[in-house]
Order: sequence, then C-alpha cells, then structure tokens
Amino acid sequence: MDHHDHSHHMHSMEGHEGHEGHGGGGMDDMCSMSMLFTWDTTNLCIVFRQWHIRSNTSLVLSLFAVVLIGIGYEALRSLSRRYEASLAARLETVPNSTAHGYRDNDDDDENVTETPAFNRPGQNRESVSKRGHVIKAILYAIQNFYAFMLMLVFMTYNGWVMVAVSLGAFFGYLLFGHTTSATKDNACH
Repeated sequence: MDHHDHSHHMHSMEGHEGHEGHGGGGMDDMCSMSMLFTWDTTNLCIVFRQWHIRSNTSLVLSLFAVVLIGIGYEALRSLSRRYEASLAARLETVPNSTAHGYRDNDDDDENVTETPAFNRPGQNRESVSKRGHVIKAILYAIQNFYAFMLMLVFMTYNGWVMVAVSLGAFFGYLLFGHTTSATKDNACH
C-alpha cells in the first residue's frame, strides 16, 4: 500500500515537472501556484496570468502597485463615508413630502408656506433618500468586489505580496482613515 502511494506521488510529481521542464524555455515561464506560505518569487503571478513577475524590477514595481491598490481601497471607503455624511446632511435640508412645508425654524412666513419645492422631481426627501440608497448600494458592491480582489492578492501565499497588502492598508488608513474605526469586522471588509 505504501509503495503504491509513493509511486503515485512520484508519478504526479513527474507529471508536474514535465509540464515545466518539457519543451524548453516556454514552459519554464509558467505561473507558479503555491498553496503554502513562501518568500520565493520565481514565476510569481498575482491573480492574473498576465501579471507575471519575471525580474527584480517587475517584483518591486508590482509590490509598489499592490501597496497603491491597498491605499485605493481605504480611499474608496473614505469616499463612501463622505458620501453617506453628505447625503444625511442633504436629507436634513430637503423638505419632507408629508410635512407640506412645515419647518422647525424661525424663517419668515413666506418661507414656511407650502412651497412647491417638494413637488419638483428629485426634491422631496423620499426621492433623495431612494436615489442615495441606490448610490450607497453601488459603492458597497464596489467595496465588496475590491475587498475580495485584495483577498485574492493576499492569497498568492507570497510573503512579499502579503507585506505589500498590509503596507497598503497601513498607509491607506493613515491617509484616509481619520473617521474610521481601526477595528475590522472581518477579513474581507
């Protein structure tokens, strides 16, 4: 039984090496896939086959790009927070369609009367709120896509790439995280 398992393992190893070594230089240039932590960058591909690291220069540029991608994620989160804050502020100033001009302030009577402002398309609170919710949903979907792509970058299992993702999060938080809690609910968001 042990002999059979060993020979099967050797056969699969030979098959794997045959793909890389057979046929000259072309096959040696294939992406290496690692499912274990490594610092080896030989034939490292980051998420896409086209993002193939073949030299020290491309490694440095790629790691820099990963840091920028990480910073970009924090910038997107900051943009989403700013949009939510501006939407909330806008909703405070938009007349409520059910209130018919009532305002709790000291404006002149003519400003308190039932102005047609809330009848104009896009001007009442409900329509602004609905449109804002759709935009927030789009931003949320983009953030999710971005977060999962970053997770895939991290899952190259390459130590250099992992450090670059973490540096991107660090610098991104320094630049854009002034109003964000440092606590993460889970690894992807």
